[in-house]
Amino acid sequence: MPKRLFDVVLAAVGLLLLSPLFAVVALWIKLDSPGPVFFRQQRVGRFGVPFRIHKFRTMGHDAPAGPQITVGADARITRAGRWLRRSKLDELPQLIDVLRGAMSIVGPRPEVPRYVAMYPADLRDKVLSVRPGITDLASIHYRDESALLARAADPEREYTEVVMPAKLRLAAQYVDQATLATDLRLIGRTLKALWGHG
Repeated sequence: MPKRLFDVVLAAVGLLLLSPLFAVVALWIKLDSPGPVFFRQQRVGRFGVPFRIHKFRTMGHDAPAGPQITVGADARITRAGRWLRRSKLDELPQLIDVLRGAMSIVGPRPEVPRYVAMYPADLRDKVLSVRPGITDLASIHYRDESALLARAADPEREYTEVVMPAKLRLAAQYVDQATLATDLRLIGRTLKALWGHG
């Protein structure tokens, strides 16, 4: 089965089956804090084409502007947002982006333009040669990234000089080895990680 067909089928089925959960989460977000249900942000997609990613909103709508990375107990995060981030349910609306063709179920996580501008040219071309994904190997390895950055003396520097290069290496590895079987294994590993067994 071609990857795009696999993505469309899985995203469509996922949105259908998870629609009751979406409704409950949307209601919780609205009751917890004023503002929209969804958070949209520009990310860099395949071939460097920008798109707006969908997430459930986890920060206060009127929160002050801050860093584009989340560090530890970020004061901008709402009560509902803390749980959504911990469970990764805030990422589920990206199934919409998969249906739209901007993303894939599995692929390198899309970054904001500011950080993509820091990519080495050879890795940038490779990583951006495929659609970005909801999950990948880096997402599994760095699922506690916020806590990791909170322990650093300079979180921004830690991200740009240590975490981001490591993520890029894992993303390039995925591009070199990507198959449907690889995607299925990564989906399985993601589910295990979310359930606390990986």
